[in-house]
Amino acid sequence: MIHRSPLPDVTVPDQTLTEYVLAGAETRAGKSAIVDGMSGLNLTYGALPGLVRRAARGLSLRGFGKGDVFALYCPNVPEYAVAFHGVASRGGINTTINPLYTPEELRRQLNDAGAKLLLTVPPFLESVQEGVRDTGVEEVFVLGEGEDATPFAALLDNDGDPPDVEIDPATDLVALPYSSGTTGLQKGVMLTHRNLVANIEQSRAGLGGLRESDVIMGVLPFFHIYGMVVVMSLTLRVGSTVVSMPRFDLPQFLGLVQEHRATGAYLVPPIVLALAKHPVVDDYDLSSLRWIMSGAAPLGKDVATAASDRLGCLVVQGYGLTETSPVSHVSSLKAGGSKPGSVGPPVPNTECRIVDVASGEDAPPGGEGEIWIRGPQVMQGYLNKPDATKACLDEEGWLHTGDIGCADADGYFSIVDRLKELIKYKAHQVAPAELEALLLTHPKIADVAVVPKADDEAGEIPKAFVVLREELSDEDVIEFVAGRVAPHKKVRAVEFVDRIPKSPSGKILRRVLVEYERQS
Repeated sequence: MIHRSPLPDVTVPDQTLTEYVLAGAETRAGKSAIVDGMSGLNLTYGALPGLVRRAARGLSLRGFGKGDVFALYCPNVPEYAVAFHGVASRGGINTTINPLYTPEELRRQLNDAGAKLLLTVPPFLESVQEGVRDTGVEEVFVLGEGEDATPFAALLDNDGDPPDVEIDPATDLVALPYSSGTTGLQKGVMLTHRNLVANIEQSRAGLGGLRESDVIMGVLPFFHIYGMVVVMSLTLRVGSTVVSMPRFDLPQFLGLVQEHRATGAYLVPPIVLALAKHPVVDDYDLSSLRWIMSGAAPLGKDVATAASDRLGCLVVQGYGLTETSPVSHVSSLKAGGSKPGSVGPPVPNTECRIVDVASGEDAPPGGEGEIWIRGPQVMQGYLNKPDATKACLDEEGWLHTGDIGCADADGYFSIVDRLKELIKYKAHQVAPAELEALLLTHPKIADVAVVPKADDEAGEIPKAFVVLREELSDEDVIEFVAGRVAPHKKVRAVEFVDRIPKSPSGKILRRVLVEYERQS
């Protein structure tokens, strides 16, 4: 059975991402597009197109052109959108990088993506200068001043008249975020202008209820596909205002909602949980909030209801993947358009199947199975990884998500489990294989397997089952990993075992360990 949206299909404009997102910007000249919640820097709709053109011109003067890759390694700031769309206007490709990555993790993505230029902020320059060694990065730009880096202002110091470039929205890439996919290490997800334009149109129609007058909290990181498309792009297309935050801090978040009278917030489950339960919430006036949209990980029905009751606003959720640009399912913001615990129906122009894992056939009505998705938002594939692409994207265009779900009689989907082995720590993806490879470099560790452990605050945390050669403590193992990975990848629980369960072919039987962990 193929599930479709209850809404009619949308028309996908044949435009580049920047043409589409900034359409109508100059008619809102005096209105705030992105406000930096920390510094108060106000980027207006009137200023944004001109800054984007100057960024594009500055890039062209440095020989940056169609197909070249620009790396963004910085937190949420208004200039993020300027750089991103300056690159897009040149026919370039944005590879967005978690600013908490270690220099080695940064170097790995820069080399895999083939990045030519990079943008960062002063606090990250030390990591950047180490991370760009032995890469193809020719110049580093910094927002402000920094040693051995070019001020971003210098890139904008021109007449704003970039040369024309011919861009095919259907085939030319605009974004290269990284995802672990269903298994394994991080891979570059190839997304075209049309992928993102289509998904913004689909999301806008599926959500309904978005208003130009909305003030949206921009706490989700712009490097993540959720923040990049839904917050930084959809909001600007609608003409709303984004209040950006470089990192999440609950009291600061609450203070900014109160100060700016925010009406909407795209969040992840750990933040919704804090809004439902943390006592500090009562110290702030959040009455302006009209809705909260949760995504990137499943949100439990009880948490959604508790947050909605406490705040007096609508709390809904959606579903998607980096590989679907990201939204494939979403609950409507209109009255009666959502069900607690459900991610909603498919967005327009999207086909969805629920496939029985054992038989490979469509599951019966109401049955559980792997979610398959087909639509204009589905990626082109993984960069330079045809085998990984083939493993999840079949010849008929169906993306095999690795997520297990079901649909009710109204076509509303719920996510119930995952085939894939990724750990979702506060909505960040953590690949067990990466942590296992790292732990096996320790001379006192003989074997290891990493699995998710349920956690009320984070959703899941990485837990390592370790077979020792020589004596180590829990703290020794945790500290060994912590010094070599980004914070969200840290091992946070350890159990020592005599052996790791494996198949005859030597593959780790993680499901055995996951089931053991659930029962313990």
